[in-house]
Amino acid sequence: MKHDLGRLLRTLRWLRARQILHRALFRLPVVPPPAGLAPARRPSTTKWVSPAGRPPTMTAQSRLRFLSEEHELDVVGWDSARLPLLWRYNLHYFDDLNAFDAAARNAWHVDLVQRWIGDNPIGRGTAWAPYPTSLRIVNWIKWFLGGQEPRSSWLDSLALQTRWLVKRLERHLLGNHLFVNAKALVFAGCYFDGPEADKWRALGIRILREEIAEQVLPDGGQFERSPMYHLLALEDVLDVVNMTHAVKLTDPACTELIVHLRSILPSMLDWAACMRHPDGSLVRFNDTADGIAPPLGELQRYARALGVVTPELPTAGVRTLQPSGYVRIDWGAATGFIDVAPIGPDYLPGHAHADTLCFELSIDGRRIVVNRGTSVYGEGPRRQLERGTAAHNTVQIASADSSEVWAGFRVGRRARPRSVTLTESNLSASHDGYRSLSGRPVHHRSWHWRTGELQIEDRLMPGTALPAVARFHLAPELSIAKCEGSVWAVSHEGREIAQVRVDQGEPYVEPWMHAVAFGEVAAASTLAVRLVAQRAHVTISWND
Repeated sequence: MKHDLGRLLRTLRWLRARQILHRALFRLPVVPPPAGLAPARRPSTTKWVSPAGRPPTMTAQSRLRFLSEEHELDVVGWDSARLPLLWRYNLHYFDDLNAFDAAARNAWHVDLVQRWIGDNPIGRGTAWAPYPTSLRIVNWIKWFLGGQEPRSSWLDSLALQTRWLVKRLERHLLGNHLFVNAKALVFAGCYFDGPEADKWRALGIRILREEIAEQVLPDGGQFERSPMYHLLALEDVLDVVNMTHAVKLTDPACTELIVHLRSILPSMLDWAACMRHPDGSLVRFNDTADGIAPPLGELQRYARALGVVTPELPTAGVRTLQPSGYVRIDWGAATGFIDVAPIGPDYLPGHAHADTLCFELSIDGRRIVVNRGTSVYGEGPRRQLERGTAAHNTVQIASADSSEVWAGFRVGRRARPRSVTLTESNLSASHDGYRSLSGRPVHHRSWHWRTGELQIEDRLMPGTALPAVARFHLAPELSIAKCEGSVWAVSHEGREIAQVRVDQGEPYVEPWMHAVAFGEVAAASTLAVRLVAQRAHVTISWND
């Protein structure tokens, strides 16, 4: 009990006072707005651009697939407690309206929208949670602007959803949730005309201006420091630019916002390009999985169609993303990614992992060393494992996590990166995430790269008798086998592609399950190295 109270206090101390206030206000009963007619539609232009596409999620007229799970809507309904909350959220997003080849499923979409309106009374269940409500508002409007003529009942429902959202803004959560709330208000405020719509748009613009100043860092990264959430934020910004061009609108505040959004889009696109492997997969830092956000190629296509220049990524050298806290190195056949980042925004660490001083590595375009990724949300042992230090390519001391991750989206004590030193061929840093353990050990790590190899050296300061292990998680399609002495061979389908030499430490192999995507895991191997005399030294080499 004392432990739980201490952890709770270490978590709450980072919250902003307004978060606590709005959490209390959010729990108060809300009187639903009365049903009524929608405002008139604003005249449109011919400037609507096809938005970023996603893979289809409807496999039949009432059958949908999200997060690697497929269910029949006639069987599970709109809000089955047997299904994960995130699956139910996705059900109410309506992403399929604008997915690839959506026109071929138009009859299904018409039926699904009509059915949703009839089956989901206002304010009841997951359907009306602010986040899915926001995404649904945006997706319906995109669908209409893309050529679907809306029925009057659909427009009335869309207006009702917006009126409800105004009362349920997620000011207690902030971050990406409040951002998409505001985006939905801007969409509705641009799509509809008249005084009510003007108020929606003005509120959305005001929130976006405040949040963009905080959520988009000077290097272009989204402040939660997740490559996946960064792509979602990038899509949001592109969508707002697209929406304001699609209607005949004279609004100086909106014009000013769009000028600013256009100015930050190149750096956001550059950040996104930096944080993916040569094979196109996202770097697994914090909550990240492929298949949730649109592919970067789709977002780049979308940006170009809106007249935004997409920067070219350098083919060699060191790229430092500051203040995000990430470093990308391209040398020879290798690409490396190093995490010397803080634990997200102090007041919003829900998507952070205990991964300080971890890294990932690709060789010849193939991922070799990768963090174990994200396959689930909510609470439970799998979620705790995937957020924990052991699931990342860094050092774990005494089976503890470097940052105190708990309860699905909470963080108590946080690791603080220190003494970051970067040269053309070396990066060194330390962190104090284990300061609560006996002896207050500090983890210091250095990476040294040169032609055909990467050296990783770990040491604990001051000396401690606590057991520690460095882990090197291999991509799931790879195997590892011991060779002569302290050398291990990493192979793909029987062909050796790299060697790992353990110069100091005691190596052994662990089986792990790698998160391929949300709802999908695959067997994989991990080379673990126990520190000896508080040190470990590993060299990964390959033919360059």
